[in-house]
Amino acid sequence: MDWLMNLLAPGGKFLGVEWHWWEVVGWMGNILFTSRFFVQWWATEKHKRVVVPDAFWWLSLSGSGCLLAYGVSRRDSVFIFAYLFTWIPYIRNLIIGHRAKKALLDCAGCGTQCAPTAKFCSGCGVSLAFLR
Repeated sequence: MDWLMNLLAPGGKFLGVEWHWWEVVGWMGNILFTSRFFVQWWATEKHKRVVVPDAFWWLSLSGSGCLLAYGVSRRDSVFIFAYLFTWIPYIRNLIIGHRAKKALLDCAGCGTQCAPTAKFCSGCGVSLAFLR
């Protein structure tokens, strides 16, 4: 097994980097933060309109949290400042999305979720006036 480690990580350095716990945290943050774009892209393609799912905000929050922890561990003021306040809009968008989902009306006729301002169900046409 040593031959494999020497092949992959000559001199104990993988990709020329001596890996420590904080490098793993930093790279995990990069992976999480980057993956949010693929989640948003997939959701937009699926719905054929621009969609930003909750997973995007959760990945943003966790990725920036890892990157902030990495920056603090390195005492890097650029990293710390870049990720110190990013959690505010991420959490706020999660709260707004949660409230919007709670406000949707469920049609008694077909179960379709309708906008709170809708007068009729978009799925079956039943009047939604009695649900308010």
